[in-house]
Amino acid sequence: MRTEFVTIGLTNPKSTENVGSVMRAAGCYQVDKVLYSGTRFNRALKMSTDTKKMSNAIPLQHLDSLEVLNFCDAVDDDTQIVCVDLIPGATPLPAFSHPDKALYIFGPEDGTIAQSVVDAADHVVFVPTIGCMNLAASVNVVLYDRLAKSSKALAGDDLIRKSKDANNNVVVRKTVP
Repeated sequence: MRTEFVTIGLTNPKSTENVGSVMRAAGCYQVDKVLYSGTRFNRALKMSTDTKKMSNAIPLQHLDSLEVLNFCDAVDDDTQIVCVDLIPGATPLPAFSHPDKALYIFGPEDGTIAQSVVDAADHVVFVPTIGCMNLAASVNVVLYDRLAKSSKALAGDDLIRKSKDANNNVVVRKTVP
């Protein structure tokens, strides 16, 4: 039985560029599902920047909202809800231990996560930066932090060979200390 399951929840994203970049990150970090709420992305969907076509491999599901009742139906009972936003009282990401099953909810580029969602969350974390990052950058940082703190971070050349594109033929010729 699989013990890890990662879902990303995007609160009313406004930019196809950010959602496309989130989908690319979802593919890179093996996210299982991406949920989004609101209507702004639907209007711009035809201009998607999902260059790796991750939405063909990873479900991209629209919910009317990411309010408690809606997103709870999209994940199982073992999934912990993790809100990621600049919210006073939140845990800094470097000090956070990621749950095996997580729904990471991110606020919109020009707003924040609803108070009712934050109140229902198991965890609230923030990335300790000066100023705010954009949505896709935040998702990438959180997913990288999850990977870096896991046993999967000890990958090697096999992963590099599978991940690089055909234009990358550079090799390391000397031993790096």
